[in-house]
This record gives sequence, structure tokens and C-alpha cells, in this order.
Amino acid sequence: MKFWLALCLALLAPLAQAQSWPAKPIRIVLQFPPGGSTDLVARILGQALSQSLGQPVLVENKPGADGAIAGDFVARAEPDGHTFFLATNTAMMQVPLLKKNPPYHAVTSFTPVSLVGRYVYVLVATPSLPVKNVAELLAYARANPGKLNYGSYSGVTQLMHANLRLVSKVDIALIPYKGEAPTVVDIIGGQVHFTFATPTSTLAHVRDGKLRALATLLPARFALIPDVPTAAESGLPPFTAGTWAALFGPAKLPPEIAGRMNRELNAAMQRADVREKIGQQGFDLGGSTPEELASFIQEQLKAWERAFREAGMQPE
Repeated sequence: MKFWLALCLALLAPLAQAQSWPAKPIRIVLQFPPGGSTDLVARILGQALSQSLGQPVLVENKPGADGAIAGDFVARAEPDGHTFFLATNTAMMQVPLLKKNPPYHAVTSFTPVSLVGRYVYVLVATPSLPVKNVAELLAYARANPGKLNYGSYSGVTQLMHANLRLVSKVDIALIPYKGEAPTVVDIIGGQVHFTFATPTSTLAHVRDGKLRALATLLPARFALIPDVPTAAESGLPPFTAGTWAALFGPAKLPPEIAGRMNRELNAAMQRADVREKIGQQGFDLGGSTPEELASFIQEQLKAWERAFREAGMQPE
């Protein structure tokens, strides 16, 4: 009798936990410092979730190690629904695929909650560089080997650096950064020559003449800067691996909590005020079910592994 009572209590515990969730403030952990597009998206969504969940939703920035610090923190967190990871392809693809001893696995270390959306990337250069388009950038790189440097702060920017080196056939030094915002600051100041960055960090500076936009990493021209050609129009190699953000909890997060968070998050993403604020930054909101996100991660692991291999990038 005691055995069956204990078993029933064990089976009912996750349900009781889900019914009382959230019982305290929720943390959304980020891999980037404040000021970038992911930080902005998290804060807008966090505010909307705070209203619907009845608990504060706090953004916690843990930059560094290509997202491994933030990812490892969430992977080790108690799976009680009060700690989540708003991760990008950098933390979920680059860390597991390009580190010989990654601290977590993209599939087994986390519980998928929902896709959040996809990024727009703009190739921007310091105005002090005498180039106005990609063709001139590559010509300058060939004519000045070893003189150009490139700011990299994510798996996307690192992969594009490798592709640019292959296209230009010259050495372009890679300067590592912990986040997008400090990279852009140094490009404006001329310490770094160019990078791919999001509209959140670049468009205002492009309009002010502090940055020069050379191309966008999109299949069609970006509505906010329609005069800037796409990477394909500029002769750059195709980029098929996705650039995205998604929400995850630690492994073994109760499905009732993951499902509730999924519904609340997708409802928040449908709010007109949320879509307007985030849409102005060039981030394309789009949710999913937990099951769809799980399948998406499996597909992306294959795509990113192929992209890294073709670019000659090996685990380190």
C-alpha cells in the first residue's frame, strides 16, 4: 500500500508543480551582453510574459565563450520552470559542433519550448574604408593582403568570415568579441573594419553615416534599407544554415510547464505592440510548438555541421 501511495504521489508531483507555476520570478538567460538585438527581443517579450504570467520575467546576461557560459548555466539549472535560455544558433550549433569538449549537448541538455524568430544580418563597414560595395571590399582585400580585420561575435559571423576568406583568396584577420554591440562600437571607431551585424545595432548608424551598409544576408532586399543589395546580388556564397533564436528550458523540464510557457510565449509574439517594437529592429518573429522546435534543432545540426565542414572550420 505504501508503495502505491508513493508512486501516485510521484506521478502527481509534476502536475502539482505545473499548476503552481510560476511560483517566483522567471529568468531568461542570454549569451550576449546588453544592447544587442537578442537582448532587446528578450526584454520586449519578457515584459509581455510578465503581464500574462503574473510574475516578473527578468533578463540575465551571461556573455562569453560563444554562448557556452549561458548555455551551461541553464543546462545545470533546476528544471522547475524558472530558468530559461533564449539561445541563438551560436550557442546551440557552434558550441556543440566546434568545441572538442562542449559543456552541453544541443538536444539532450535542454527542453525545447518554442522557436522565437530569425535574424536579419547586414554587412557593415567603417566609413574610413574606401569601399562602397562588396566587389570593392573584396578588391581592396586582395590589393591589401593582411591589412583588413573583421569583428566576430557569433557562429554566423565566424562562418561568414571563413566564407569571405575563401571568396577573396586573401587573409582577413578575425577579431573575436563577446557581443554584437561592442563589435559595432569598434567598427564605428575604425579599430575594426567590417562585420555582419543586425539592424538593431546598425541601422541608426547607417542612416547617420557612421557605418556603411554593403549587403544583407537575406533572400530578398530588406524593406528598411531597400537600396542595399542582398549577399547573393553582391556575389557572396549562399548561406543555408539558419540564423535564429529559440527558447529552451533545462532537460527534464515538466512538459506541462514547457507547454504553458510555449502558449504564453506564442501569444505574446502575436500581440500587435510586441510585433511592432520587434519588427522595427528587423527581427522576424515566428513561433513553433515544442515538437517542431525539437525537429528544427535536429535539422539545423546537420545544416551547420555541413556549413562548418565546407568552410574548413574544425572543432578546437
